[in-house]
Amino acid sequence: MSDRIAAVGDKESVYGFAALGLDTYFTDPREDSTAMFKRLCQSGNYSIIYVTEAAAVALEKEIEKYRSEPSPAIILIPGVSGNTGEGLSAVRVSVEKAVGSDIFNE
Repeated sequence: MSDRIAAVGDKESVYGFAALGLDTYFTDPREDSTAMFKRLCQSGNYSIIYVTEAAAVALEKEIEKYRSEPSPAIILIPGVSGNTGEGLSAVRVSVEKAVGSDIFNE
């Protein structure tokens, strides 16, 4: 398993992650990023892939394919355009599957 981490999203949202040592991959809403994302997931080079919530909308089907895989962990993060709540919702679903109940609303 690799210890590398990638950040995927629009340039303004993920560019700063390069300063932290993450590999950054930029998406463009006018282009299909599915092939690039699929290569990242299948390469075995990344243990964690951060994806901006905006990019996750376009990559939703691909992200869902890897959701149950142990690696890479795909984590949604807000971008510069703000928080849509999709990241928290994804964490909630994962925790509910692991624990068996919604512990956030108890």
